[in-house]
Amino acid sequence: MTTREVEHEITIGAPADAVYQLLADVTNWPRIFPPTIHVDRTEADGDHERIHIWATANGQAKEWTSHRTLDRENLTITFRQEIPAAPVKHMGGTWIIEPLADDRSRVRLLHDYSAIGDDPHDLLWIEQAVDKNSTSELAALKVNVEAAHAAAEELTFSFADTVQIDGAAKDVFDFINEAQLWAERLPHVAVVRLSEDTPGLQELEMDTRAKDGSVHTTKSYRVVFPHHKIAYKQVTLPALMTLHTGEWTFTEGDEATTASSQHTVTLNTANIARILGQEATVADARAYVHTALSTNSRATLAHAKAYAEQKKG
Repeated sequence: MTTREVEHEITIGAPADAVYQLLADVTNWPRIFPPTIHVDRTEADGDHERIHIWATANGQAKEWTSHRTLDRENLTITFRQEIPAAPVKHMGGTWIIEPLADDRSRVRLLHDYSAIGDDPHDLLWIEQAVDKNSTSELAALKVNVEAAHAAAEELTFSFADTVQIDGAAKDVFDFINEAQLWAERLPHVAVVRLSEDTPGLQELEMDTRAKDGSVHTTKSYRVVFPHHKIAYKQVTLPALMTLHTGEWTFTEGDEATTASSQHTVTLNTANIARILGQEATVADARAYVHTALSTNSRATLAHAKAYAEQKKG
């Protein structure tokens, strides 16, 4: 059985402890790392945790479960996939953060892996995926850690739209989950392409109409948790965003079902002047993006509400 070992590294202009903290909290990962779609921390016991990760590898959506051991004193995090995704037979490694100065550190990312059946083609596929994802993750980690906190907070923001529905949470969930029907059900959606090769892991591409009549194509990956949550990450983004993640949540109470659409967005400052004009500010861009996303979310929630309430009769 062939086991490959590889190492990637990057130097970051930030204290080692700040880097460690960002890596230790996996809930940050969909926001920080381009390949990561969604992460659930399923178990935590002191320095040990089990996490379920949904991420892309060579453009394919995959999911796996890993066990992680966090060592804050030595600034290391070891990981081992317990349920790998084919064609991986085994995969593990270590994040090592080394202080170089008070405000500089080196991050080394080690991997060891093998392929099911020792297939040379699969080994090459894994090698390419590990190299692409590791390079992407380390570069994104550097950008996020080095970004001035105030500026990062201004450029990255979250908001939610919520409605109360006199209907079952399952019916509201079904409306959002059945995105292949959105072109028929939602006026702002022109075309939808939905695939779900792995149950609960969807690839959604759609053309939506803006208020000015223009049509925009977006692509997202969605992770489905029946019947209470659908988490997603947009991977084909409009010009004003470098990040868009979100969650649809459905909570059934005694009186009504609460349905929410939550967004987290990072603005693309390089395109603000081109899209909104030379005088436009970051605040203008925030307002523009917030309004555009909320308009679509509220419209979708209103149609989901009507659908669920009609089902209830």
